Amino acid sequence: MAGQLEGIRVAILAADGVERVELEKPRQVLDWAGALTTLLSLDDGEIAARDHDLDDAGVFPVDGRVSDTTPDQFDALLLPGGTVNPDKLRMDPAAVAFVRDFVDSGRPVAAICHGPWTLVEADRLRGRRLTSWPSIRTDLQNAGADVVDETVVTDGNLTTSRSPDDLPDFCDRIVEQFAKQTHGQ
Repeated sequence: MAGQLEGIRVAILAADGVERVELEKPRQVLDWAGALTTLLSLDDGEIAARDHDLDDAGVFPVDGRVSDTTPDQFDALLLPGGTVNPDKLRMDPAAVAFVRDFVDSGRPVAAICHGPWTLVEADRLRGRRLTSWPSIRTDLQNAGADVVDETVVTDGNLTTSRSPDDLPDFCDRIVEQFAKQTHGQ
C-alpha cells in the first residue's frame, strides 16, 4: 500500500464537530500510501473535533477554505462524519457546490458515518447504492439512494461506510478506489 497513491491530491472536507477518528485514521492511511491530503473547511484556522459526537477531541488545523478551491485541484474527496460536521457543511452553499461538482466530475468520493448527509444536500444520491450510520438511512432513501447495511459499499465513484468500527475496511477500500480511479488501474 505504501506509495500506491503517490502524488494523488485528496481533499478532506470537514467542519467543527467532525468525528476525530473518521478524519484522522483515513488521513493517516492516505498519507502513508503517498497521497497529498488537504483539509478544507468553511473558514480558516482550525476545526474542533469530537469523540462520539459529545466529547471534545482537540482540533485540526485547516489548510484552506472550500470557497477558495475547486474540485479540479484534487483527484479524490473524503467526507468524514460526526453529526455536527456534515450538518454544518450541508448548510454552506460553497461546500455543497464543491461536493456536487466533485461527484459530477467522476473522480472518487468517499464518505463515512454521517458524511453522506452532504451528498443528500448536493442531490447526488438518486439511484446510488450506499451505506451509512443507521440514523441517516431514511434521509438517504428519501434522497433516492438504495441503502444497505454493509461495512463498505462502492458504487461507481462513490464509496461509503457505516461507522468508526468499519474504518479498517473503509481505509483499505478508499486506497484501492482512489488508486484505481485516478491511475486507471
